[in-house]
Amino acid sequence: MAALHDLTAHDLWMGYRTGRISPVEATKAALDRITAWEPKLNAMYITDAAGALAQAKAAEKRWKAGAALGPLDGVPITIKDNIATKGWPAPVGTAAGDLTPGTVDAPPAARVREAGCVILGKTTMPDFGMLASGVSSLHGITRNPWNTMRNTAGSSSGAGAAIAAGYGPLALGTDIGGSVRLPAAYNGIFALKPSLGRVPVNPPWLGRVTGPMTRTVMDAALLMNELTRPDARDYMCLPYEEMDYPKLLDGEVKGKRIGLLLDIGTGLPLQPAVRDAIERAAKLFAAAGATVEPVKPFISQAMVDGLDVVFRSRAWADFEQMTPERQAKVLPFIASWCRTAAGLTAADAMRGMAQLFALREAAVTATEPFDFLLSPTSPITAYAAEEACPGDDPAQPFGHICFTAPFNMSEQPAASICCGYDAGGLPIGLQIIGHRFDDAGVLRMAHIFEQLRPALHPWPQP
Repeated sequence: MAALHDLTAHDLWMGYRTGRISPVEATKAALDRITAWEPKLNAMYITDAAGALAQAKAAEKRWKAGAALGPLDGVPITIKDNIATKGWPAPVGTAAGDLTPGTVDAPPAARVREAGCVILGKTTMPDFGMLASGVSSLHGITRNPWNTMRNTAGSSSGAGAAIAAGYGPLALGTDIGGSVRLPAAYNGIFALKPSLGRVPVNPPWLGRVTGPMTRTVMDAALLMNELTRPDARDYMCLPYEEMDYPKLLDGEVKGKRIGLLLDIGTGLPLQPAVRDAIERAAKLFAAAGATVEPVKPFISQAMVDGLDVVFRSRAWADFEQMTPERQAKVLPFIASWCRTAAGLTAADAMRGMAQLFALREAAVTATEPFDFLLSPTSPITAYAAEEACPGDDPAQPFGHICFTAPFNMSEQPAASICCGYDAGGLPIGLQIIGHRFDDAGVLRMAHIFEQLRPALHPWPQP
């Protein structure tokens, strides 16, 4: 039997039902894992051992009384720094952030609390979520459990490391350009970026979603059942559809038309190990009966530059309103990057927004002939832990997110699932992209791939 900290949420649910496992035991195992790993990883911003154990004891009583709140009652979970959680601050990864404890839960935190999840604490992230990296002026450097000299990616950096290290089977991350999928790829786990509006958030913004980060697709599906419940605070949310995501996982790929995207048109070139792993994954789908066809590049550098202008302008709008004392606390990389927006005009910003919508149109058009697309999640495996981006150049921050960011702007669901490792044992992520609103289809394809792929490497140990 797997160690208690390695059990999935589904395993724990089955154990709680029969009384073989208790929520208190599972929570203690997760807390022990945090104690063992944290000196090396730095994945947790807040760890609330006392609060978690109190929640676990309450869940244990409910299971014994036959009054469990649902499958996730008593299952340990971590929540990303920037998701408002009652009683804890949400400084969005920066030393310049507001450390005032929150008074209400954001919709995703509220849903998991209502489901009875045991909230272990909050995970780290980079400044303002504007890096696909584990470097933060507030939290320091979050490191990859597979190799602590390597990056976790981000911005859900702590969440990705926490799942790989066994800090409970569930984590909540957020994604505006790849921020759950890239940490999933670099840490060898699973993550879903839902369609925009599928999971209510507060406040909503272009491309911004909250998504489940787990070791298995089933666990993500269980979490989606809770996260998708309606919340009026999200004025951009989709109409609520009651779906039992775990029951929608079964299916087949026979007859599906799948596009294979190995060159999106810009960004860093694919490392040979990444290309080989994605091609092997595509062959597994083809052997299972899918038709796999190449997809031509469809993203231009002008589109990525336009997205950069929009993101920099958004960051600068906040940064320039800070006092000089607060500005000095921001990660120098982020300060340098966003200051370049000071010279932009309103016309520049609108041209950037036009490129953002061109990016959206290109992604939707490329997907239209297919049922799903396959691509690398990242063109490279995990880079140096200390770097804010590969190469550490604020003038070129987005070379490793060109496969993920387009599908935030197009609002399409996309997942990352481990499909292999490079020669150094670093994980490689396969991205599965679906049509807008087909979140269940993306989960189903990922679940099928779980059955097709070779056995994964054992999880890293502290």
